[in-house]
Amino acid sequence: MFYGEHEHTIDRKGRVIIPSRFREVMKEHYNERFVVTRGLDRCLFLFPEDEWRTQEGKFRALSFTKQEARRFNRFYFSGASELTCDRQGRVLIPPYLKEYAGIKREVMLVGVSNRIEIWDQEEWKKFYEQFKENYEQIAEKLLPD
Repeated sequence: MFYGEHEHTIDRKGRVIIPSRFREVMKEHYNERFVVTRGLDRCLFLFPEDEWRTQEGKFRALSFTKQEARRFNRFYFSGASELTCDRQGRVLIPPYLKEYAGIKREVMLVGVSNRIEIWDQEEWKKFYEQFKENYEQIAEKLLPD
């Protein structure tokens, strides 16, 4: 699984290095292919291919007769792109996804259990500052005693 926060820079060609620890997890538990798509909170979701297929099955099960499900699936799946690391451990982030997430140059790669989130570094700092004050209150609401 993926854990931790890692600061990186997107190069001029739009590539970002996947942290070595994340690549090790991929080799141990998955194949070495990813799928990246529009995430929530203005970040990108980067899934190992196997985990992507699991998520895809859940969303495909939503009724296409429901407008909200159609809209969500269109937005989510139309943004998806398959990626493979190059020899230096980099993946190419498509321009439309960088635009969606407001990614300029400095990024944060955040391990969130079954996925990696890619954030513009400034957006991550804003999210972190906002959320850290409510962390304990949210835990009390979400977690059982």
